Amino acid sequence: MKFRFFLLIGWILLSTGSVQCSGQNRTPGTESLSGLLDSAARPPEHDQRLLQDEVFQSRQNAITRAVSDISPAVVGINVTQVRTRVYRSPFSEDPFFRHFFPPHAQRERVKSLGSGFLISSDGYILTNEHVVHEAEQIVVTATDGTHHQAVLVGKSEEFDVALLKIEGDDFPYIPLGDSDEIIIGEWVIALGNPFGLFDVNSKPTVTVGVISAVGMNFGQVEGRTYNEMIQTDASINGGNSGGPLVNSLGQCVGINAFIISGSQFSSTSVGIGFAIPINRVKRILPDLKQIRDVERPVTIGLAVDNINWLVARMLGISERSGVIVTRVEPASAADEAGLAVGDVIVAMDGYRVRSTADVRKLNQVFSKEKKDRIALRVYRGGRLYDTTMSLR
Repeated sequence: MKFRFFLLIGWILLSTGSVQCSGQNRTPGTESLSGLLDSAARPPEHDQRLLQDEVFQSRQNAITRAVSDISPAVVGINVTQVRTRVYRSPFSEDPFFRHFFPPHAQRERVKSLGSGFLISSDGYILTNEHVVHEAEQIVVTATDGTHHQAVLVGKSEEFDVALLKIEGDDFPYIPLGDSDEIIIGEWVIALGNPFGLFDVNSKPTVTVGVISAVGMNFGQVEGRTYNEMIQTDASINGGNSGGPLVNSLGQCVGINAFIISGSQFSSTSVGIGFAIPINRVKRILPDLKQIRDVERPVTIGLAVDNINWLVARMLGISERSGVIVTRVEPASAADEAGLAVGDVIVAMDGYRVRSTADVRKLNQVFSKEKKDRIALRVYRGGRLYDTTMSLR
């Protein structure tokens, strides 16, 4: 009787699926809790691929895409320069011994390096003039590891720009942007050959920052004029000179030129670097391609400043009436035009002038148009008069 009872109970349990056999004979929906957790922890293979794709896409942005596009057009530049050193004896200050131990000059070959970038598929390269100054030999290293002898096509010491040429075609190049459209705070990328690292793997070093300021005027520095400079906090170090400053669209907006470091003995960036606006370079590029030097323009010998409220009140004019002449160099173009300190320039070649910013913009226009003379309207002693000033 008991045997029949247990047999009945066993049959009922088997029929309802409450008793499980081996894993191979499980019925649907009867997985254990641990099995469900294991299954949830292992997403399907296609889900893993989707997750990897999403992560990869999140790492891509405008900066990384621009770097990928323009890096192949950046080059390292190795230069052998000839420099003249003057050696003086300890007795050179003495009038008697100076006759027997005169100073003597000695020419020396010095190796230096810098950066540059291709601007056309036929091998034209832009860099700083100070990178190739007095160069005897210029060797360009491309990102594919090849070395090319470069020819100096044209240069301007005044603008600190040089144009090189290497033989070949189908080179990658960087398009030139519009530096007048720069936005303060926008992202920019500095690429180049700092400390000769290009020689390690033939690839440029990339640093990223923002546009800190524009229109920075330093005037003459060692025979070169650095005006309207772009300031960036993208790290620029020794060897970066001549490399491109590029926006997030992959367009060159400037040529990295120099930095202000924390010490006069260091060339390490502290986040204050400066680049030559590319529009300034584009204006002289046709002349550079004519295989000649772009000579320094004639100094007009004129300095002007904005009119403050006190000066405006003394002259009986408004602060935005023009710019006041603060210096006129003797025998200069400004002197020949009859200008004097205290004059107020109110118009240049028919363009209204209200501030020094207007003067800078007009100088760019006149330089582009290659004007030789410009007409000035000047306010002096309560009256307006016209004069003409030479630019060349």
